[in-house]
Amino acid sequence: MPDRRPEGPTVVTGGAGAIGSFLVDRLLSDGRSVRVVDNFSTGQRSNLPEARAGLSVHACDLGAGEPPAELFRGAAELWHLAANADIRRGSADPAVDLRNGSLAAFHTLEQARRQDVPRLLFSSSSTVYGLASVLPTPESYGPLEPESLYGAAKLGAEGLVSAYAHSYGITAYIFRFANIIDGRMNHGILHDFFEKLRADPGRLEVLGDGSQSKSYLRTEDCVGGMLHVARSVRAPVNVYNLGAEDRTSVRAIAEKVVAAHGGRAAIVYGQGPRGWVGDVPQQLLAIDKVRGLGWRPSATSTGAIDRTIAELADRRGITPAPRA
Repeated sequence: MPDRRPEGPTVVTGGAGAIGSFLVDRLLSDGRSVRVVDNFSTGQRSNLPEARAGLSVHACDLGAGEPPAELFRGAAELWHLAANADIRRGSADPAVDLRNGSLAAFHTLEQARRQDVPRLLFSSSSTVYGLASVLPTPESYGPLEPESLYGAAKLGAEGLVSAYAHSYGITAYIFRFANIIDGRMNHGILHDFFEKLRADPGRLEVLGDGSQSKSYLRTEDCVGGMLHVARSVRAPVNVYNLGAEDRTSVRAIAEKVVAAHGGRAAIVYGQGPRGWVGDVPQQLLAIDKVRGLGWRPSATSTGAIDRTIAELADRRGITPAPRA
């Protein structure tokens, strides 16, 4: 199918986050007009350009109610990336994922319907699969039994996206991500490990026994994969996994982070294969479907981890001390 660029502005919710801001950069570089909607709870204004033609930035809490109509009026497409970024937080406060996941999705979809936005692209997650018995896990896997409230909110939002697509003639794209990483992220395993070593350079505590093994995908690959799918298919509802073709263990990641800090910290592991309530210890997505469209990630999971560790160390001015 020929590449047809949508006419009109693009709305990106969560556009100040690591994934959203990279997407915004790509869209602006393609000559698109972009309206960023973010509550800045985890996204940062500094991730976005200070002043750039075609860009407008709007502070809005999507979980509190429908966003202003003018933000969506005349838009050609909506990228709904806004969500709770801290999966573990949802276990302590179940309302977080209800508000920032389920309700935010409903309020956003409802305004998109009211303003006749024709295309919707939604960032879901591998967590919707729960403890999958098939690895790599294809999009056709079921039943979907998420283990975390974050995963439940993503699955619920997928249902809303599908229903709105079929009910109101919206073309919808649902992307189930592996673990997305880059040096700008302020959450996730690498950020947590660096923060722990900043607080105590001699000790790295690992949640779980380190046997957890998952797929990691660079942000630029994630955004490139979404854009590739959006240009390639036009079904009413399009569901695609996006991830690397290999996975990396938590033990290996911990050892790499300690090495980046000079190799002197003791690694202290917890008990059992789960890092926290709702953690999915083994995860690997099948990406045959998106590969069939001609896309594959530029980096392996291991390569993505290595590059992100180097970025985090550089941003924090960490120079490994020589071993004794």
